[in-house]
Amino acid sequence: MANLVDPNEIMFTAFEPKQQNRFIFYVDGIPAYLIKTAARPKLATEALELQHMNVSRYVKGKTTWETIDLVLYDPIVPSGAQAVMEWVRLHHESVTGRDGYADFYKKDLTINVLGPVGDKVEEWTLKGAFITAATFGELDWTSADTPLEVSITVKIDYAILQY
Repeated sequence: MANLVDPNEIMFTAFEPKQQNRFIFYVDGIPAYLIKTAARPKLATEALELQHMNVSRYVKGKTTWETIDLVLYDPIVPSGAQAVMEWVRLHHESVTGRDGYADFYKKDLTINVLGPVGDKVEEWTLKGAFITAATFGELDWTSADTPLEVSITVKIDYAILQY
């Protein structure tokens, strides 16, 4: 007897995809509505080579969580640049040259992906986040209608997918 394919595997099954524009990204000290774009977490795992005679095998090495890029709107009030600089000052105060303790500048961030009616369908907790780069946008005399943006790159210790 022929091995038949289950009809559920070949027929269309209705589903609701998650949408890129349905999210709220929470960063303590930065209003969530200023965050224009963000990336969900990504990780990389090293492959360790185990050599034996003329053959190589591989096992998992260290796993590292990669950086996450955020782009913020920079309105006049509240200033996105000022909000980012308040966080940067916890890392390093440029006026005095003083660095801060990790307990002060590392934050836990939350990403909520929303469903079509505003319900939370996915939640990430990003542990130990701190800024590794900040760019405060380009100024241009010839651009009359382009809003300023602030871009930051954050490094995290790890991420937890809650649901």
